Amino acid sequence: MAEPPIIPAYNKPDAPGIWMNFDNTVSIYHVVEEGDTFEEAANDAFSFLKKAEEDFPGWPRVFYIDILGHEGEQAGFDADFYEFQQEFFFSTMAPFLTGFEMPATGALINPTEQRNDLPDELVVRVPDDSTDRL
Repeated sequence: MAEPPIIPAYNKPDAPGIWMNFDNTVSIYHVVEEGDTFEEAANDAFSFLKKAEEDFPGWPRVFYIDILGHEGEQAGFDADFYEFQQEFFFSTMAPFLTGFEMPATGALINPTEQRNDLPDELVVRVPDDSTDRL
């Protein structure tokens, strides 16, 4: 397997936000709070990603996420925040990053070049819990 296009240095910031690094990479750090819903966490993460691309267009981005609370049976997380890390982040956010680190995965590098063509907005559809009855 070929090497990823870039392997950034580990530069997890001390505080949440968007940070320019000396190696011309951008670190994005977000903390999901105990009271945050899946939708809030997804929208917050996407907003950070959009802002990083606006402020530093095309720069290699590494996203660091910490999750407070949300404990459960799936790799230590409740169902929503297991899905947040395993499904949402991999399918929606990872293509637009050079690397990322989350509690359930640890640090990972995108094996392909990060994309910079972010959509204008994030649409999160929550499954309908109602059941149609005849």
